[in-house]
Parts: sequence; C-alpha cells; structure tokens
Amino acid sequence: MADVFSPKKLADEARKSYQHGDYLMAARSFAAAGQGYLAAGDQLAAAEQANNSSVAYLQAGDAQAALQAVAGTAAVFAAANDLRRQGLALGNWAAAQQALGNLDAAVEAYQQSADLLAMAGEDRMRAHALKALSELYLKSGRQGEAVAAMQSALDGVKKPTVKERVLKSLLGSSSSNPDEIP
Repeated sequence: MADVFSPKKLADEARKSYQHGDYLMAARSFAAAGQGYLAAGDQLAAAEQANNSSVAYLQAGDAQAALQAVAGTAAVFAAANDLRRQGLALGNWAAAQQALGNLDAAVEAYQQSADLLAMAGEDRMRAHALKALSELYLKSGRQGEAVAAMQSALDGVKKPTVKERVLKSLLGSSSSNPDEIP
C-alpha cells in the first residue's frame, strides 16, 4: 500500500498527466514526488522533480509557480557537479523569468544555461537555450544579438536537422563540418 504514494509512482503519474495535457495535475504530482524524494534524503531526485514541476506549471500558464518550483535547484545540481542538470535548471528558471517579464534575468540565465550545457557536451540542449535567448533578443528589439545567438546555437550542433542547415545557410553561419550540406 505504501508503494501507491512512492515518489517514483507519483512521478510516473505526473508524466502521464503531462502527456495527456493536464499540466496543473502534472505539476502538483511532480512537486509531491519531489517532496517524497526529499523526505527519503535524495536531493538530486527531488530537484529533478521540482524542475519537472516548473516545466508543467509553465505549460499550465502559472509562471510564478514555475519560478518558485525551480528556485534553488541549479544550486543543488552545482553542488553535485552535475553540469547538465544545472544547465537545464537554469534554462527552466530563465523560461519562468521570461514568462514573468523579467527579461534581463532571463537573458543572463539562458546564457549561463548555454555555457553549462556546452561544458557538459550537450550540443542539442545548448542550442535550445541559445535559440530561446535569440527569440528573447528578437522580441526585445535586439536583432543583432538575436542573430548572433542563433548563429552560435546552429554552429554548436554536431548533427543539424534539415531546417537547421537551411537556417544556418541563410544566416551565413560558418560550418564546423566541411562535409555538411547546407
């Protein structure tokens, strides 16, 4: 009977809710799973669930709850020297800040996220952070910085998609792979 409320079970239910578009239920279930992991002494799993909760809250349209959910998780991952998850946590924090209109904080966090993800060897996730940064620059009228962030995102991807290759060609990005077809 205790397994019904185990953190793993709660996280599994949260994923199902998320996949079905019930983002608020997913966010609450991820948060409950995080509390369960925290009670069990697993800070990394708790921080992971808090990040999942943040993403779900953003999808549900509650940016303030998303920010509260992700707060402090980057520090937990930093203490564990987990650059990948630290970078992802900063990206989630940036997305919540952006949704709240705190654009300067979002810009800084997206850049930090991209830097950490690059150090972790996560080119695809780094590109995602830089594309979000580019979009943010574009929305705030900083076209030159938007283009530079997008070029950096595309240049860092080892195996770009067809869409990325076309965009890279349009932007005039240098190819890191001479065999790559633009």
